[in-house]
Amino acid sequence: MASVMMDKKDEMIMRLVHYFITEQNYSPIIVNGVKDEVWLQNQDGPYKIIRINANYIHNEEQFDYDLLKLRNVMHQVKKKTVSFSINALNILLDVNDNIKTREFKNINSVVVKNVQDINKKSIIDTFPDINNKLMLDTKGIDLIMNVTNDINQKTEKENKLYEKVFKKKKIVFTNALIVINILIFLIVYTLSGTNLSAYHLLQFGGIYAPLIKAGELWRVITGVFLHAGILHLLINMYSLYLIGTQVETYIGKYKFLIIYLASAISGSLLSCVINPTIVSVGASGAIFGLLGSLVYFGYHYRLYLGSVLKNQIIPIIFCNLFLGFLVSGIDNAAHIGGLIGGYLMTMALGVEGKSTKRDRLNGIITFSIYLLFLLYVVFFR
Repeated sequence: MASVMMDKKDEMIMRLVHYFITEQNYSPIIVNGVKDEVWLQNQDGPYKIIRINANYIHNEEQFDYDLLKLRNVMHQVKKKTVSFSINALNILLDVNDNIKTREFKNINSVVVKNVQDINKKSIIDTFPDINNKLMLDTKGIDLIMNVTNDINQKTEKENKLYEKVFKKKKIVFTNALIVINILIFLIVYTLSGTNLSAYHLLQFGGIYAPLIKAGELWRVITGVFLHAGILHLLINMYSLYLIGTQVETYIGKYKFLIIYLASAISGSLLSCVINPTIVSVGASGAIFGLLGSLVYFGYHYRLYLGSVLKNQIIPIIFCNLFLGFLVSGIDNAAHIGGLIGGYLMTMALGVEGKSTKRDRLNGIITFSIYLLFLLYVVFFR
């Protein structure tokens, strides 16, 4: 087999790309208009963006222009991924020796002309295993084959994960909850003589702080399945259908049910804390919990759902909360409590392919403290 000759820059690019993709979970970014550059991103990495530039930088002006171009791409990625801050490692493979690289806000520029340059403190401190994983003993066609195979395997594994998470699934619990809510409404509506007053809703299990404090804790759940009228029911069930199908698809049906119930309890308890003298009913607190779950999930998959999170989910939450403050008769405390509960319970249960054991443990601890605090305020204040 004929040997394949590669220049040092090409070999360095392949080794670096292989390391960052297979060992540090970076993914390629397609940046229009660039040549001889590789852009990688990992929203959970020490650097959100890594850019490897093989173009020759011949003077200070070109270096400054290069930084400006990098900043523009960083700004685009920041908007797309709904990130509060973003930083970059700018690896330059061909720079005039007379140019002194300098620190720029959130950009660490490093010149790497050979393998020895990898040992620079700014790289080794962040990626201490990089020298051991650069495939330095492999060259030519073997390097190309090994790098290509490893990256393809990594890409295939990620594609399977994304397909598993985002593929269309059979919706079970969302539909079941809608049916249960409708049946309970029809039963209550019939037994109350079509007069759904606060008294009747209280009799059938509405959320009411004095009775819950007296020991009727089951009301924090039963009240979520009651509705004050046909319009109230229809709005909530339509919202549950739209949001619930998404959460059940992305998170999984059993996790969905746990999140729904945890959000219902959280919303009911905060309603008791903020509005202890009113009778509250409805599924909206639990539905807000599903929105909180989507926020947590969407942030972890913001590379795919960043625009949806920013342009749809978050505005819906703020608009509904704002409406709740303006319109009387809406229990915004239940909405806020459900939102917090859904977010924290999703953190505790974890997002497939993204959450670590530490993330889940933090979620369990935070949700437990939050729930215990609500119970303490309800029963002992």
